[in-house]
Amino acid sequence: MQQSPRAGREGDVLAVISQSGPTVSFFDAASDRHIDSIEVLAEPHELCFDPTQRLLWCTTAYRSGYYHANSGRRTEVTVIDPDTRRIVEVVDLAPEHGPHGLALDTKRRRLYVSVEGSADRPGGVVVIDTETRRPLGRIDTDAPGPHWFAIDPAGKTGYATNKEAPFVSVVDLERGVLTAKVEVPGSEGLAVSADGAHVFVASPYASFAAGADNRPATGIRVIDARTASVVDTLLTGDIVLPVHLTSTGKLLAGEVRMAPDPASRLGRHAPGRLTVFSAGTRERLGELEVGLFPLTVTSSPDGRLAYVACVTSSTVDVVDLETLRNLARIDIARRGEPGAHGLAYIPRRA
Repeated sequence: MQQSPRAGREGDVLAVISQSGPTVSFFDAASDRHIDSIEVLAEPHELCFDPTQRLLWCTTAYRSGYYHANSGRRTEVTVIDPDTRRIVEVVDLAPEHGPHGLALDTKRRRLYVSVEGSADRPGGVVVIDTETRRPLGRIDTDAPGPHWFAIDPAGKTGYATNKEAPFVSVVDLERGVLTAKVEVPGSEGLAVSADGAHVFVASPYASFAAGADNRPATGIRVIDARTASVVDTLLTGDIVLPVHLTSTGKLLAGEVRMAPDPASRLGRHAPGRLTVFSAGTRERLGELEVGLFPLTVTSSPDGRLAYVACVTSSTVDVVDLETLRNLARIDIARRGEPGAHGLAYIPRRA
């Protein structure tokens, strides 16, 4: 008899951001029961759990609004104890601003935070010591809006996607310099393969302003890390924002779907789609419908469950990746638009 995908998750916790909450909420991973919520600075975006220090990092990108439509950029990253569910510290990165993407190197105790550019400086990545919780330096990415950031398993190379800029920035993390630009038609989420040989990048940039006829092919560009070049494209029916790679080698893509609406030039949100590929063979394994505007995807450490945060419906879909079946839909409290965003799976304390 096949074991339930919920088995053995007692004590594990799922943390979810509500961007307009502005809160981080905690749910029992075995039952989806709401445990607690804490209020954080507006507007929280992404989460990253550090198992070494057992702390949760939360970026706050803007004072209100979102990319290209905000009342000003924030400069803070909030550090949270997920066990006591209390704020430990608010780390101010000023003069850096617009912190968004997070990537963790537990071996070297480094956290990388993408930050937006300004009139006199390009965007970049701030390097933080996770023990002292203090910035160590910055790496330029030569683009105004680096939004998502990922590192290879060796902790030597980092990749920043740059929305409108027509390239992915490749940086040497040991020397702290930009080493290459991989040409893509704008980019969103990304993930690095377990062997570091390939980078999977959502492209093009999700502007929704151009008509479908004028948009480059939607999907995931596959970058060869050795040559810093695109070697394949995994096609999707709609624009992809989040990309996530599970521990079992499944590549998860969150597709944003729009439907025609006579009252709106851009249309209205339709149910999103989670599309699953094999990272090794690049074969399409299946798909299923999720909430409105999937913006963040993560998975359980065993790779059995996927979690899809959908910002417009403010929901999190819990998906069994073996059967591609939706097990539950968690409603995330909000005070307006937008709603559910960043996610982190927190295993129980050993």
